[in-house]
Amino acid sequence: MVVGELTQERDVIVIGGGPGGYHSAIRAAQLGRQVTIIEKNKLGGVCLNEGCIPSKIHTAAAQSFQRMETFQQLGLDTSGVTFDLPSLQEHKKKVVEQLLQGVVALCKANKIEIITGEASFISASKIGVENGHQYDTFTFKDAIIASGCSKKPIAEIHHHSLTPTSIWNLEKLPSELILYGNDDFTLEAATTFNSLGSKVTLILPPGQHEFTFEPAINKELQRQLKKQKIKLYKTDTTPKFRFDENQWEVAFDHGKNESVVLESSHLYCAEERNPVTESLGLQRAGIHLCEEGFIKINEACRTNIASIYAIGDITEGPALAVKAIKQGKVAAENIAGHHSEFDLTFLPRIVQTIPPIATVGMTETVAIENGFEVKVGESTLQTNGYASILGQKEGFTKTVTDSKSDLVLGIHIMGAQAVEMISTGTIALEMVARQEDMLFPSYPHPSVSESMWESVEDLEGIAIHKVPRATKQKVTSS
Repeated sequence: MVVGELTQERDVIVIGGGPGGYHSAIRAAQLGRQVTIIEKNKLGGVCLNEGCIPSKIHTAAAQSFQRMETFQQLGLDTSGVTFDLPSLQEHKKKVVEQLLQGVVALCKANKIEIITGEASFISASKIGVENGHQYDTFTFKDAIIASGCSKKPIAEIHHHSLTPTSIWNLEKLPSELILYGNDDFTLEAATTFNSLGSKVTLILPPGQHEFTFEPAINKELQRQLKKQKIKLYKTDTTPKFRFDENQWEVAFDHGKNESVVLESSHLYCAEERNPVTESLGLQRAGIHLCEEGFIKINEACRTNIASIYAIGDITEGPALAVKAIKQGKVAAENIAGHHSEFDLTFLPRIVQTIPPIATVGMTETVAIENGFEVKVGESTLQTNGYASILGQKEGFTKTVTDSKSDLVLGIHIMGAQAVEMISTGTIALEMVARQEDMLFPSYPHPSVSESMWESVEDLEGIAIHKVPRATKQKVTSS
């Protein structure tokens, strides 16, 4: 290791160039600060290079492939359409590289310095950066920690299994695929590879027998998995995993006194998030951590050290890119002297399954647990005009409100265009919308978004495309 002779001075240092990191860097530069990003791998982080973007390229392919039958109904001859995984991989590489070069160009345009290396704190105002045999030190006025987290499998598997990132690098479609997990990435992989032609089995770990959405979505998701012929098991014990030559064997207990042994060419195991803080030297900077080891921050994304901020997966809360992006902008704005706050309350959650899922706010269950007198409205896509045109009538919209104040508490969508529609729900909740606020506007027709309108109408039993709730009285003759 070669130690730099002089400590260099910097204005704002951002540790990590993932979604949160580069968004915070650009925002700080927009506000007049001189910014340096320290990144040990590639700009864009796991999200752009291995996670969000690569996985969504596959889910988009699967969703399109699944719609071939409905395309034929629209007069398009799709009888000769086949799926070629290597071609998709080439497309993925081009998209990722194009987006990566876009991030690089944006940083250059904003005069952001990029330093390659692994950063660690020497003190609350000094950082060391190691890159091979080179070691440099920097002082800073402000710093943003956006270094992400590490992942490890949720089960001990003594042979290499597929992960939430490596599964998207396969060059050959698995004939069989067993997935062990119950998170969003696992569900996306299950419906994606099933649609593309793999025989998929989903195993839910002990203590995770229920999906983590609104109860109505949980029920519909289970129905969809069955309809798509994805075999679902709920384990009572952690399975035993064994790899023999080119075959996986998974053994576990299922139900009362039932032992199951499955075989498959490929095995996927979900991962859990772990904060990586030791290598950052946080103790030398005096930065406080929560009990789980994540960095503690306030609503301004500031740590207990006034000049140091933290954002993204290394902080408490869900590991979502949208959280990191929003926190990054908030941290940059506070560094530049603006008053900006971050709040996790209305963070949208999207899952690109088949059909897709998008939710924001409280579920009916959580609302009741929080003491609200809950009123719900639902609308099905079966009666939606544009969903019928698209041939995508699976799904629904559910709106959860407080019956006393008519305050909208949550919006939950499963079906076509759910991901695009949830922004309307997020804005409504952020603006403290009530039932009348969502009823008053005109929704475009024909559109899938009309299902949100009808779910709000259903709160009062006035949805047009829904049979009245009152049950028919039995008529008897005298």
